[in-house]
Amino acid sequence: MRELGLRSYPAVFAAMRRWVDAAGPETPDEIWTLEHRPVYTQGQAGRAEHLLAPGDIPVVAADRGGQVTYHGPGQLIFYPLVRLRPLGLDVRRLVSALEQTVIDWLAELGIAAGLRERAPGVYVGDAKIASLGLRIRKGRSYHGLAVNLNMDLEPFVRINPCGYAGLRITQVADLLPPECLPAVDAARRRLLDHLARRLGYTGWYAASGIWMSGECDE
Repeated sequence: MRELGLRSYPAVFAAMRRWVDAAGPETPDEIWTLEHRPVYTQGQAGRAEHLLAPGDIPVVAADRGGQVTYHGPGQLIFYPLVRLRPLGLDVRRLVSALEQTVIDWLAELGIAAGLRERAPGVYVGDAKIASLGLRIRKGRSYHGLAVNLNMDLEPFVRINPCGYAGLRITQVADLLPPECLPAVDAARRRLLDHLARRLGYTGWYAASGIWMSGECDE
């Protein structure tokens, strides 16, 4: 696991692709966790009409599945760079593991969440609280999961989130009293615990050393 802090999306996107391309069969799996500076990302199926009024927020084309979404500070990002076959996973099982990670964690907080048919992600009622998009390359996944913890949700009204006009977006901060809202680090670590269990790991550890020679510091 690598905690990367607040990073620009283009730099991390490029670093993920380089890491997957350089990884060999014996390269250990990694999970990158971070927050992004404000950005809209368009998946491979993205259509321009779903970008309603992006304004000064940059739009970046990504090679993940899905349509347009927003990332910004206060949203927890998890990028699993994992080999699917050794974990007994296919894409559908990986998607399910990511979704159930969020559902399990929200249940700990007393928030009942669930899924919607043909609409990947996690929902509380009719409002989306977590989004996901993946790409498989050389047998490994990259991109991943975004969980809305305590962020500015206004940029979501400038798009059709995930390609759905009028889709409501929510976050943990709007569903709990302020005194019950977990701190960012505590939330990140509990989500990692759940994700490790869902992927079949016995646990996770923080990788040490300078990551990617500072290439994501921009």
